Amino acid sequence: MEMFLLVLAACTLAFWVYSAVGMTGASSTIAKLEDIQPITGAELPKISVVVAACNEEYGIEDALTSVLHQDYSDYEVIVVNDRSTDGTGEILSRMSQFHHRLRVINIRELPPAWLGKNHALQQGADQATGSYIIFTDADIVMHPSVLGRAVRYALDHNLDHLAIPPRVEVDGFLLNAFIGMFALVFSMYVQPWKAKDPKSSQHIGIGAFNMVRTAVYRAAGGHKPIAMRPDDDMRLGRLLKHAGYRQDVVVVTALLSVEWYESFGQLVQGLMKNMFAGVEYNPALAIGSIIAQFAISVWPFAAVIFTHGWTQILNAVTVAVILILFAGSAGPAGIRRIYALTYPLAILAFCYIILRSMTVTLWNGGINWRGTHYPLALLRAKPPV
Repeated sequence: MEMFLLVLAACTLAFWVYSAVGMTGASSTIAKLEDIQPITGAELPKISVVVAACNEEYGIEDALTSVLHQDYSDYEVIVVNDRSTDGTGEILSRMSQFHHRLRVINIRELPPAWLGKNHALQQGADQATGSYIIFTDADIVMHPSVLGRAVRYALDHNLDHLAIPPRVEVDGFLLNAFIGMFALVFSMYVQPWKAKDPKSSQHIGIGAFNMVRTAVYRAAGGHKPIAMRPDDDMRLGRLLKHAGYRQDVVVVTALLSVEWYESFGQLVQGLMKNMFAGVEYNPALAIGSIIAQFAISVWPFAAVIFTHGWTQILNAVTVAVILILFAGSAGPAGIRRIYALTYPLAILAFCYIILRSMTVTLWNGGINWRGTHYPLALLRAKPPV
C-alpha cells in the first residue's frame, strides 16, 4: 500500500506540473477583451445577435437592454421566445415596440428530435441577415463596447468562430468556491489556449458568447448536427473545429457578465442536464471521472495529513501547485484567491453533481429541462459530434 500511495503521489504531481506548465505558458497567449480596441468605420460587417429565451422574465429586460445599446453601427437582435409560460413574451413584445433592432420570433411547439434551446437558436439563425451570428444567453449583460471589440479581434485574426466567457457573479460561500474550482478544472481539461491551433483537437465554445461567421455556421449544418446536445455551446465549437474552421477565445473580466444561480441547490439543478451528457451518458465514464477527480484533487489534501515520508512531501508539493493555479485562475473569474483553500470541498460538490446527474437521468430515462422531458434513448441516438 505504501508503494501504491507513493506512485500515486508521483503521478498526481506529474499531472499537476504538466497542467501548470501549460496553463502558465498559455496565460500570455490568450488575449483580453479589454485590451482590444473597438472597431470603427462606416462599413462594418453586419452582426446578428441571436438569443433563445424560455421563461426568462427575471433579468431578460436588463440583459437585452445592454445588447440593444451597443456602440456598433450595424447589427440586429433576434430573440426567440421558446414556449415561455411566464411574462417573457409580454416583455419582449413591449421592448420590440421601442427598439427597431429587435425582432421577436415566437415558438409554440417543439418538433421531434430537438432540444428546445437548440431549436430556438437554429430558428433565430435561419432569420439572421448578418455576416456573423453571435449566440448569447438571455441573462448576459454586455458593456456597450463588446461587439466592437469582438468584431475587431475576429477580423484581425481572420476567425470563423470566437468564444468569450463571461464574468460569473454569485453570492455565498459554496457558489464562489464552486466557480473558482470550475474555472480551474475547465482550463485544465479544455485547454482553451489550444483552440486556435489547427493541429490540436482541443476546441472551445461558450454559451454566453459564441460568435460564428454565418456562412461557416450554415456550411457546418448549424445546430442540426447537435440538435439533441444539452452541451450545445462546446459541441458547436467542436463541430466547427473538426470541420477545419479557425477559432479562438479571449478572456474578459468586466465587460461581459452574468448573474448566475442564487443558491447551491439551483446550481445543482442547472448543471444536471449537462454533466452526464459530457461523458456521453456512459455510467462507466461518469464513475471513472469521479474516481479520477478524487485521486488527483481531493486525496492530495488528505494525504498531507495521513501519510509520511516522500509520499507526504510529494502530496504537499501537489497541494501547493493546486493552490497556486487556483489563485491564478480565480482573478479573471472574479473569485477571491482565499477560496483556493476550498478546492477539495468544491471538487466533492462537483463529483456529487456528476453522480446525481447520472442517477437521476438513468432513473427518469432522460433529462427534464425547462418543462420538457427528453428521453435518454433519443439523447443517445445522435452520434457524438
